[in-house]
Amino acid sequence: MTDVVAPETRSRMMSGIRGKNTKPEILLRKALFAAGYRFRLHRRDLPGAPDIVLPGRRVAVFVHGCFWHRHAGCKNAKLPSSREEFWRTKLEGNVERDRRAVNALRSEGWRVLVCWECATRDASAVAAMPKTLRRWIESGEALGEISAGKPG
Repeated sequence: MTDVVAPETRSRMMSGIRGKNTKPEILLRKALFAAGYRFRLHRRDLPGAPDIVLPGRRVAVFVHGCFWHRHAGCKNAKLPSSREEFWRTKLEGNVERDRRAVNALRSEGWRVLVCWECATRDASAVAAMPKTLRRWIESGEALGEISAGKPG
């Protein structure tokens, strides 16, 4: 199946997708701040350049878009029907890169939390996010995940 828009239009659309300071990331940062935590952003000296880092607690947080990082079982992670093989390869590469980053951080003694975009789309979940984050951070768990179907 071919693309439904012209290549120039698709290029313009794709260039508008942000990699940093996305709405889900900003919502998560506000929730962390409301919970009383202070943090650093986009630490490029750490594996995977985590979106949010709490250095004193050795916590790295990734805010993943469900589509771009292939959130398993999420309705927002549907594979496009056009250029299917291209997208499968691209998105599986993202997942593999994420896995390597988490493993590298863990081997360096960091705790890792992944917050999925779908968890930031529900107003009640966003309202509960400071409590959810505090619970996970204070738990001492090595790995955590927050998604629409699975808080903390």
